[in-house]
Amino acid sequence: MWKQRADYLYVLPALIVMMVVIAYPIYYTIDLSLFRTPASLQLRDKIFIGLDNYTTILSSASFWKVTWQTLIWTFFSTLFAFLLGLGAALALHREFVGRGLLRALLLIPWVVSAVAASYVWKWLYHSDFGAIGAMMVQLGLADQPINFVDNINTALPSLIVVNIWKEFSFAMIMLMAGLQTVPEQLLRAAKVDGANAWQRFWHVTFPHLAGVSTVTILLLMVANFNSFIIPWIMTGGGPAGSTDIWITQIYQLAFGRQRWGVAAAYSVLLFLIMMTLGYFYVRALTQGDKERAGA
Repeated sequence: MWKQRADYLYVLPALIVMMVVIAYPIYYTIDLSLFRTPASLQLRDKIFIGLDNYTTILSSASFWKVTWQTLIWTFFSTLFAFLLGLGAALALHREFVGRGLLRALLLIPWVVSAVAASYVWKWLYHSDFGAIGAMMVQLGLADQPINFVDNINTALPSLIVVNIWKEFSFAMIMLMAGLQTVPEQLLRAAKVDGANAWQRFWHVTFPHLAGVSTVTILLLMVANFNSFIIPWIMTGGGPAGSTDIWITQIYQLAFGRQRWGVAAAYSVLLFLIMMTLGYFYVRALTQGDKERAGA
């Protein structure tokens, strides 16, 4: 009994730090979401209104617009970053001259600062001086440079392209690690049995990547739901709110309009989504541990 108490004493400092750094901010955000905080008042003068902030958010047309844009941003960013990462991982899994150099080049998007990448892509997309628009005009693909981030119809897809470019390297690394677990004996046996490249991939390689693929997709989804730097630096949520997603909306409500209560309610909803994704992430990890233990 005393030995167990001593064990708890060892982890007590870490638990205290977690309570201060994690638990208290969560409690304070939930508490703040139950109050109205007019810009004319200080936070200490907040007014208790219960769940009215949540009712206001869920009945707002702008909330559902931002939610839809967030889902589009998250879905397409995750899907294409994963598929590009998978293709790159499969290509780099084979031995060829210059593979190490190509690996290093493909890692650049991941290691580059998101702030620096956002400003570079903002310049590339520039309607007057952007390299992409000028190249499209020279190739005859457009009559004049396209307003990629200044047009409500092209702004969000343009940002998704940047996000995919930034994230696919992460998926590539994760899947390259997963490919190391695929038994070469099974691949050779399938080849001897007459299976073509697609059949070997689908029936041998992909089943062994199922676990790491699930973890990679969940991590990408979490990162995309919380992605702030690229949309904020490149467009600030504009034009006309066409690139506003949850995290930028929360920032604008809190620091732009000083509607702390509504921003806190938004944050609580986002927290619940993150907790749900975190549950599936932990479940995927524990499932992989169980399978390895059974093997």
